[in-house]
Amino acid sequence: QVQLVESGGGLVQAGGSLRVSCAASGRSLSTYAMGWFRQAPGQEREFVAAIDRSGGSTAYADSVKGRCTITRDNNKNTLYLQMNSLRPEDTAVYYCAADSYNGGNYYYATSRAQYDYWGQGTQVTVSS
Repeated sequence: QVQLVESGGGLVQAGGSLRVSCAASGRSLSTYAMGWFRQAPGQEREFVAAIDRSGGSTAYADSVKGRCTITRDNNKNTLYLQMNSLRPEDTAVYYCAADSYNGGNYYYATSRAQYDYWGQGTQVTVSS
């Protein structure tokens, strides 16, 4: 079983950048496809980005495409989300999640239901 801890959230002005991280422990990150989700107050948790086990395949929500980049460093057991050109509507708690399904190379999931393990989240606030 893997434990996930997010960090790097904070307050940033619109147009700014932020990188959030997700450190894994208990098991190698390389055994999981990974994803980032976010949840704003009063809204459901929504998909942001996903990446396969090797880092070679990625997917993004339309709302962040071109502005966010998901990467992973399996040697450091860490997942990242680089966010640029931030907007007030990006304000949310950002969660990383691990999917233990062995779908082989290039597999990742965009559905929240596919993920087995979640971090506690990190708050990102974008001021206008």
